[in-house]
Amino acid sequence: MVFCSNAQIPTSDTNYRVSVKETLHKIEELFHITISDRKKLLGDLELDYGTWRIQPGNLEMSLTNVLAPLGLTFFKEADGTYLIRKFEYPRRSEAIGLERLTYLEGLYNTKETWEERKSSMKECMKVSLALDKAPPMPTGKPILSKIRKYKGYTVQNIGLEILPGVYTAGTIYRPTKIKGKAPVILTPNGHFKDERYRESEQIRCAVLAKMGAIVVSYDLFAWGESKLQFPVEAHHNSIAQVVEVLDGIRFLDYLATLKEADMTRVGVTGGSGGGSHTLFLAALDDRVTVSVPVVMVSSHFSGGCPCESGRPIHLCGNGTNNAEIAAMAAPKPQLIISDGGDWTSTVPELEFPFIQRTYGFYHAKDKIRNAHFGNEGHDYGVSKRMAMYPFMAKYLGLDIKKVSNSSGKIDESFVTVEPKETLYVFGNKEENLPENAITDIDILYQYFGEENYKKL
Repeated sequence: MVFCSNAQIPTSDTNYRVSVKETLHKIEELFHITISDRKKLLGDLELDYGTWRIQPGNLEMSLTNVLAPLGLTFFKEADGTYLIRKFEYPRRSEAIGLERLTYLEGLYNTKETWEERKSSMKECMKVSLALDKAPPMPTGKPILSKIRKYKGYTVQNIGLEILPGVYTAGTIYRPTKIKGKAPVILTPNGHFKDERYRESEQIRCAVLAKMGAIVVSYDLFAWGESKLQFPVEAHHNSIAQVVEVLDGIRFLDYLATLKEADMTRVGVTGGSGGGSHTLFLAALDDRVTVSVPVVMVSSHFSGGCPCESGRPIHLCGNGTNNAEIAAMAAPKPQLIISDGGDWTSTVPELEFPFIQRTYGFYHAKDKIRNAHFGNEGHDYGVSKRMAMYPFMAKYLGLDIKKVSNSSGKIDESFVTVEPKETLYVFGNKEENLPENAITDIDILYQYFGEENYKKL
C-alpha cells in the first residue's frame, strides 16, 4: 500500500476511517474488476477500518466486508461489473442462489432424508404463517351473484368469508355442462395491472372452464375489492401473506362442499405474486395434485412484496428459497414457467436441475417440466398460457379438443371479456359490504394472537 505524501495517512487514531469509494477503488485495482455505483448509493460515505476489510484473494468476501456494514450489497452483472445495491432481504445475487442450492443438496441425498426435511419445513411454514392459530372458517353461506352464461362456460361472482368479517372476492368459472364431477383449479391473483379483472386472467379461467374445470380466480389482500375493507397500504403488511395463503386453503374448503367438484383432481396456477402463492399452496395443502407456478421460481428472489415474503417462511430449515419450496410438491406433476426478462432467467440451468433432482428421489422426473421463454418478460401472456393448458389437461383429465380449432391449435377467441364492474361482488362502495365486515387491521392481527406492529 502506497500513500501520497500530501495526504493524511489513516491511522488507529481515526479508526483507519477512509472513504468507501476509495476502498472500493482499491478493490477494483487489486482484482481487476469494475464496480458500479449506478444508483448513487455511496455518496460521501466513510467506513472505519475500510482498507483492513479487504481480503486479497477473496473478492466477494472483500466486497461483503466493505458493503454489509452500510446496509449495501453487490450483484455481479453479465459483463463482470459488480453493481452496488441496497440490501434487500428477499433478493440475492445469482451466485448466492447457486451457493444456497449447493448447500441444500448436501442436506439430503435420499427420499427418506428429503421427506424428513420436507416435513419439518412444512410445519415451520405453517407456524411462520400463523396458520396454527387461524380461527375456524365461518359457517355462513358465500355471497353469490347470478350466473352469466357464455359459449361453453359460465361465470359467477363469489364473496367468501374466510375469517370472521373478512371477505375475499373472486370469480367462479364453470363448464356449461358437468357430467359427473369436474376437477377444480385455483388461480391466485398476481401483481398485474387491472387485478383479477384483466383480460388475460379472464381468458385463462374461461378456457380452463370450457375444457372441463371449475376455476376460481380471487383477489390479493388489500387489492381489488379487498380494498373496500383494508387500504392498499395494508397490502404491505406481513398479515397479507397470511390471508392470501388462507384464501387458497379456504376456497378449496368451499369447493369441497360442492357435489360437482372432484377434490381428487385439484390444480393451482398463478403468475408473479400468484406464482408465489401457487408454490405455497402446493407445498402446504395436500389436496393440490397439479401445480403450474409462473415467473416466480427462483433461488435468489423470494418476492419483493410482504404478501410473498413478509413472514419468515424462507428462514425455515435454517434458510430455504422458492426453488426448494417448489420441490416440496414432488412427486406431483408440476410445470415451472420461466422467462429471460426477470429473476426466473436462471431456471433452466440453476433451479430446474435442483428441483428435478428431488423429483428423482421418487423416480418421478417425468412429472416435473420447465417451459422457458428466453425472449419474454414478466407476465402470464399467451405463450405461457399455451404451455399451461396441455399440462393441466393431461394431469386433470381436461378435454383440450373443446378449445381447439380445426388445425388442432388452442383458440381463445371464444372468450367474452367482461367489464370490471360485471365482476364486482360488492361494487366499489364500502357500504355494500356485509354488516359484519371488519375494516380494522388490528382486529385481523388479533385473530392470530398478534399485535399490528406496523401502524398505517
